[in-house]
This record gives sequence, C-alpha cells and structure tokens, in this order.
Amino acid sequence: MESAQGGSPVKTTILILSDTHGMTLDGELPSQHADVAVHCGDLTEGSKLSEIRAALELLQAVNAPLKLVIAGNHDFTLDTPSFRKKVDEARPRLELELVREAYGDYGEAIQLLADARAHSIHYLDEGTHRSTLDNGAALTVYASPYTPSLGDWGFQYRPNDGHTYDIKPGTDIAVTHGPPLGILDRTDSSERAGSSDLFAAVARSKPRIHCFGHIQEGWGAKLVTWRDTTTEQPSHLTDIDNEQSTAIESLSTLRPGKFDTPETASIKEAKVRRYADQKSCRTRHCSDDDNPLIAGRQTLFVNAAIQGDDQMPLHPPWLVTLELPRSTGDQNAEMSPAIE
Repeated sequence: MESAQGGSPVKTTILILSDTHGMTLDGELPSQHADVAVHCGDLTEGSKLSEIRAALELLQAVNAPLKLVIAGNHDFTLDTPSFRKKVDEARPRLELELVREAYGDYGEAIQLLADARAHSIHYLDEGTHRSTLDNGAALTVYASPYTPSLGDWGFQYRPNDGHTYDIKPGTDIAVTHGPPLGILDRTDSSERAGSSDLFAAVARSKPRIHCFGHIQEGWGAKLVTWRDTTTEQPSHLTDIDNEQSTAIESLSTLRPGKFDTPETASIKEAKVRRYADQKSCRTRHCSDDDNPLIAGRQTLFVNAAIQGDDQMPLHPPWLVTLELPRSTGDQNAEMSPAIE
C-alpha cells in the first residue's frame, strides 16, 4: 500500500501515557524501544517545581528518540495567567518567597521544559506541529491542553463558553489532555465528562489516533469507524458506526466485578498479570497487515491515564503500532510549530 506522501507507509511504535502526577514510575514503564512517546498532560499533582523535575526524569528514562508533552489542568504553573490569578486572589495573601520556593517564578516551569529539549523532550503549545521521525515517517500532531471545567486550575474554559480545537484534516495524532464527549470519558458516577467541542473537531478531522487522559476511570482504547457522512453538529450518538467499531480494552475488563463468574475472574486476572509483565497494554489494530487502520475512516481513541485508585493504583501505558506516511523530506527534522 502506498502512502499519500510517497513510498510505502512506515510502521511506527508510539508509547502513550498521561496523568503521571509527579510519579517517576521507576521500573513501571516498558523498556521496549518506541519511535515516539507522547504524554497527554497532568505531569504533576500540584504543579510544584519538584514535580516538574520528577516528570522530566520519568520522560528521560523513556526509550524513545522523540518525546512529546502537553500540559494538563494540574500543571497550572505552565499557564502563566492562571498561575498569576491564583497567587493574586489567594486570601490570606501568600508569601511570595514561599511561592517561588515551591512553584518558581512566573515562567520558570516553562523554562524547565524548554531546557529539556536537550533530552529530546518537546513541550507542545496548542496547535499543529510536524516532524520527521528517525524511522523516516512523517508525523503531524495537533496538541491542546484545554479542558472544560467550572474550576480554576490551568488551561480550562467554562463549558458554556466552548473552545475551538483547530484540528486540521490530515492530522496523524491529536493529543489533548481531556477526552471527547462520549468516548472513554465516563466517570465512576456514570457521568460523561468529555468535551462536545472536542468530539466535533475530531469527527470532522478524523485523525489516525486521538490520545488523552484526565478522566482516569476512563482508561482504555476504542477503534472507532466513522459514518460515511459527518453531521452538521457531530455527536457520539450520530457519527459513529458502532457495528464497525471495536472496544479494545477498558477498566471494566480488568477490575473484578461482583457478578463475575470464576471463568471471567480468571480471564481478568490473566490480563492484569500479562500487562504487568509487559508494563504496557499493546495494540496492533492500527498496523495489522490484514486489517490496517483506514485513514480518514477510522480513529483509534486512547485514554492513557496512568494514575488509578485504591483498587488498581496504576494503569498500564499504551504501546500502539501505527502505519504513518513516509516523509518526503520537506518536514523539519526537529518538532516545531507548523506554519499554516
């Protein structure tokens, strides 16, 4: 099969993780080489400098020549206006020297991530970014840290205000902190917590992969096949061909349930052991020679939130094998914002 950009497509391994919240995860990440690693935000729990450094230590240990990082709502010091507002509005007034000691000056956390380029760690602002990978694949990424909320953390917008996710057609991977409405976004209270604006943008652009975190109990993956026609206001209720879509994995297939039969419980235990041994959950749904992902027709959605709960403290990261177009040589060798 020839790629649209010339030459045969390139099989590319992508490590996807999110919501590490300052953990270094010593010995918990796969040692297998990946062509690119993606972190979907919430590097920290409280955005302290020590947590930023711990996140960078984690990423340096990842066996990949390119590591792409976005912020999450917990990483509020990377959102300077939000950080300033928190400090200015705190009552009683904060001692600025103590703030600087724990969180750094305004912009200091961003500078730490900028300096991490020396270790092939690239912090992505919102927008489209392009690169040529070491394996010769051309990679186009859309990044956005923004999530809907009534809270006052970083990179958040009021749900009624909405947000524009400008995902271009031809995007290979959409990396956002939060999920789209209706896909891997159900909370333990059974509410949908994703963004309708984000779902609509993804449904229109149809990237090969959309990865995110934020809703930790939504961990899992789903291969979605889109309907032939996109509706005027795309929704998970109208634009997904459910009969041609596949749920790959979710916490419900790993956690014990009160109605599990002994056979079901045994299958779940075996899965958990296998993922623990692999230190990842793996899927080749996107590169199976007999059934490859159809670009423009299908999207693999991955909720890669690592932080779990008392029942399952850590969720495994994802290793995805994907066919990407081969570079024609006109992409930048270094990941950088695209010029539209």
